[in-house]
Amino acid sequence: MMLEADPSRPTIAISMGDPLGIGPEVIARALSEKPLRERARFIIFGSARPMQAAAKACAITPFWDDHENAGVQLIESSTWKRSPNTTPGVDAKAGDASFRYVEEAIDAVRTHRADALVTAPINKTAWAAAGHGQWAGHTDLLAARFGAQRTRMMFVAPELRVILATAHVPLMRVCDALSVEHILETIAIGHEVCAQLGIGKPRIAVCGLNPHAGEGGALGDEDERVIVPAIRLAQQQSIDVQGPFPSDTVFNAAVSLRLRPPPRFDLVVAIYHDQGLIPVKLLAFDSAVNLTAGLGAIRTSPDHGTAFDIAGRGIADAGSMRAAIDLAIELSHRQRDTASASYQCATTMVGRPGM
Repeated sequence: MMLEADPSRPTIAISMGDPLGIGPEVIARALSEKPLRERARFIIFGSARPMQAAAKACAITPFWDDHENAGVQLIESSTWKRSPNTTPGVDAKAGDASFRYVEEAIDAVRTHRADALVTAPINKTAWAAAGHGQWAGHTDLLAARFGAQRTRMMFVAPELRVILATAHVPLMRVCDALSVEHILETIAIGHEVCAQLGIGKPRIAVCGLNPHAGEGGALGDEDERVIVPAIRLAQQQSIDVQGPFPSDTVFNAAVSLRLRPPPRFDLVVAIYHDQGLIPVKLLAFDSAVNLTAGLGAIRTSPDHGTAFDIAGRGIADAGSMRAAIDLAIELSHRQRDTASASYQCATTMVGRPGM
């Protein structure tokens, strides 16, 4: 039986991730905090055995499906019940189980049984071993299931916000993936998400692709030929965006830290994966959140992987998972408020004479 809807609290669907990774541990540790549980209702799509083992490793009393704490429910998937493996590492059966957890959680959001989706880490090699290799990861699968034509990986942390123009593209192929339209679309998506985060007039910086942003063409022409025209088009759409800036200096102007002047920029557009992820993980490894921008639905995730090397030991840091849940709750409330305001506006217009 699924949790009943609660008009005062959003419902968050959580996919457990790879059952041999740290997903069960970080979920158990994050949701063991009662103040967090009181802010929303949670449906965990996973398997009882890994969750029970995680609770034991973390010295936590299992709280899911407890009638006295009726805000957390575990939906048991039969996929993993039959596997005897408990050794952390790449495993095809674990990959298949984690894939099915995600599919079930996506369905909960698509059918409006949940307001948002939080995904624990999966292993792409395990997905491929299980026959799901056509999906490069969560983002591709989500885009297909929600019918989204333009999605981007975005990372949100108290210190820094970054959106990626390209994500899991080999470095040698990044140039082939770039176009004026693609960069412009990334800027526009980032601008939209900043508004959803409550940033009224976001200031956006765009990284250059080449060292020194091309040094006026001396170190490559892509910055002048592709990125500059995209920025100019975005400016014509009244978006406050500047660049391209050398990526070895621009992040410093977008970092929010105590004892420093306020940042010049609210968001940085990184051209390729590691260009954006290195500063994010350096500054906010345990608090950054991966947000799928442009999806048309709310999906957040911790910014780390399955961490097989420490899984099962009860030492995984749940900070990023906690932050992912926090952001999903915040965005769910904002989405509800926006929908309510739109409804009130529509009913007011209908009630006017001549309407």
